Amino acid sequence: MTSGAPEIPEETPLGFARHDHSACVADGLSAAEARCAQDGLRFTPVRRKVLEILLQEHRALGAYVILDRLRDSGFGSQPPVAYRALDFLVTHGLAHKIERLNAFIACAHPDAAHAPAFMICRLCESVAEAQSGQTRSALGDAARAAGFQIERAVVEVEGICPACVGNPDA
Repeated sequence: MTSGAPEIPEETPLGFARHDHSACVADGLSAAEARCAQDGLRFTPVRRKVLEILLQEHRALGAYVILDRLRDSGFGSQPPVAYRALDFLVTHGLAHKIERLNAFIACAHPDAAHAPAFMICRLCESVAEAQSGQTRSALGDAARAAGFQIERAVVEVEGICPACVGNPDA
């Protein structure tokens, strides 16, 4: 999170918003390529494919689902192949680990400094990324009052997404 990065606009989180999904995938890959070029990082074919797999759905995917899709695309079938690519993507802010699901999702804002929070639909399992500014500031205030230094925080909430709220079949 660099201080010069643009702020994320307040809007409906991408995982719950209607949008041109093919543009979403293309934009995500383009942003990752630009970010890697800017930072001098190697965006290898397997890393690119793993990110593309994550961008194809707005739900968190487990490493073995990703590994199956990699194998189907002609990449290696050993777990380290997927885990190394996921580690790279998470380390460099191109993907996030959803702790609650032990799964991964592409970052919705790889070009902006942000503190993500994740909304997980318990019915359709879609995941949306939003900012957690107010939540983090309250947690930061409590930690400072206790003399605790936060090194890492993950904000995840579970509920029902807008598409499932009004769905009688859900």
